[in-house]
Amino acid sequence: MPPTGTRPGELTDRFLARLIDGVILLIVNFLVVGLIITGAIMGAGGAGFGLGGRSFGATAVSAVVSAVIYVGYFAFMESSRGQTVGKMIMKLHVVGANGGHPDMTEAIKRNIWMGFGILGILPLIGSILGSLASLAAAIVIAVTINSDTVKRQSWFDQFAGGTQVIKQG
Repeated sequence: MPPTGTRPGELTDRFLARLIDGVILLIVNFLVVGLIITGAIMGAGGAGFGLGGRSFGATAVSAVVSAVIYVGYFAFMESSRGQTVGKMIMKLHVVGANGGHPDMTEAIKRNIWMGFGILGILPLIGSILGSLASLAAAIVIAVTINSDTVKRQSWFDQFAGGTQVIKQG
């Protein structure tokens, strides 16, 4: 049960928190994955440099590293603190099924959709499939949050065993 003086986190607050976290992760991901791709291109004697060419190996590694960065950030922050940086700014907190911070399994389950980009390891269509899966997940999340007028739980909160995002204050 959420602490006294709290209410379920609304879709707008949750969206803004994700947006803040997304900007942070975009920078981190750009730096880390950018170094991997640059290293792969330079390691191949610069083949494809400036032409948009990337090796399949670099693309696959980039997809895996990106998925680990995104899912890992949300899972670690929510299981250890109950909040990501975006949630701290928006005064949101994730509560696990037991009433405390979500455990690592709950945190991974509620954020697994952030790793759908791993489909980028599939040649040719992987990036498109990953993007479509992520978009579909975001739509499902928005619809299920708005449909649940009592707890404002997304499908992924329910999948995680009943986690809930609450607004403090």
